[in-house]
Amino acid sequence: MATARQESHERAPGEERHAPGAPAQDGPRGWVMVGAMFLCTTLVFGLIRSLGVFFVEFVQYFQESAQAISWITSIGVAVQQLCSPLGTALCNAYDGQRVVMTGGFLAGLGLILASQATSLLHLYLTMGLISGVGWAMVFTPMVATVMAHFTRRRTLALSVGFTGVGLSSFVFAPLFQYLLERFGWRGSLLILGGLSLNIVPCGALIRPPRRAPPPPKALSLLAHRPFLTYTLAVTFFNAGYFVPYVHLVAHGRQAGYSEYRAALVMSATGAADIAGRLAAGWLTDLGRARLLHMLTGWTALTGVFIALMPLGSALGSYWLLLAFGMGYGFCAGALTSLVFAGVPEIVGMGRMVGALGLLQMLESVGGLLGAPLSGFLRDRTGSYIISLVVAGCFFLLGSLILATLPHYFSWTGPPSPRQRPPDGASPEERQDAGLLGSPTSDSADGTARKDSDRSRT
Repeated sequence: MATARQESHERAPGEERHAPGAPAQDGPRGWVMVGAMFLCTTLVFGLIRSLGVFFVEFVQYFQESAQAISWITSIGVAVQQLCSPLGTALCNAYDGQRVVMTGGFLAGLGLILASQATSLLHLYLTMGLISGVGWAMVFTPMVATVMAHFTRRRTLALSVGFTGVGLSSFVFAPLFQYLLERFGWRGSLLILGGLSLNIVPCGALIRPPRRAPPPPKALSLLAHRPFLTYTLAVTFFNAGYFVPYVHLVAHGRQAGYSEYRAALVMSATGAADIAGRLAAGWLTDLGRARLLHMLTGWTALTGVFIALMPLGSALGSYWLLLAFGMGYGFCAGALTSLVFAGVPEIVGMGRMVGALGLLQMLESVGGLLGAPLSGFLRDRTGSYIISLVVAGCFFLLGSLILATLPHYFSWTGPPSPRQRPPDGASPEERQDAGLLGSPTSDSADGTARKDSDRSRT
């Protein structure tokens, strides 16, 4: 009876309901969802991170400042994150399948319309607003769907799904450079719009669930101190995360390297990103260290590598710049999956879907301001050195904020969520019992889960 109650969590959009006795999670259907997420993340964040190849072309064509051009990507990222609660609400009202398919259509439409832009405002409205809304309707529902299908290998599944971002960064940078030379920026955006429409069939793979009771209201998390602390840290990560992807190619070209050598740095960063995601997923699921401690370590290393990037170009060493870029890619890839996998540890699985949407909405402030601030610093100083150093400092500051979470310095974490909460506790408080659990809690792969498996047999 107790086990049955433990397994009757609120299901996220796209999660299947299983007959009694059938394996509920970690099965083949979950890996199909991982494949769909792989393609979706490739065509969302992989594309966003490779748009820096267009940066110099836009500056030259529109004769605008680096700061003004930086707003294109920043608006798209900010809208994607700001509208994430919209994707969550639509999934709760309808189903993840239709939401993701609609989002794929909007993502492609925005890029197709952007290919006809005659001013920066047109790019803000098309690539920024329309595609941004589409990305919001794709990303959060897909992440929630994958998380709902896995228990033991949740972090590894997310890491595999997110490798599409790194792979596309590896492939897209030289591909976009080729498209620019062959078709110009208008033709390239038209092709990317058509490519983005492939998200629609990926969304069709989501199996609509039976109607479930509505989840707890996400707005109650605004009074949840650990969640707000975690969100503040992620907001600082977000402020620095996209800066290299927007300005690293331009930094390489300013340092005197050819277009293809500068794009190669981005490609190498993407390849290292893939390895980092897989390594982090595997190490986290071993359960040897707390997820939050690993996230802090990867975040701090990411900040260090970004801040060191200008050293390579300053010394005139292309290979040193390439090495720092790969170090950044590995660590940035490692932390990405852990950021989302850590949400259930903060709020519990019952409020995971709403928390994902609210987290991305609040962190959008960092995504909106990070790249334009970097462009502003470049316009004032004439180089990207200070921009990259400041971006690295954002990551270091975020890692320090993580250390202020309750029970952060405990190796075992607070009591397990299965322990009885105080009498008179609200439903939310009962779900939140055992916040920031150790690797042995529900949301990570550890001993408690193994004990639960034995109890089922």
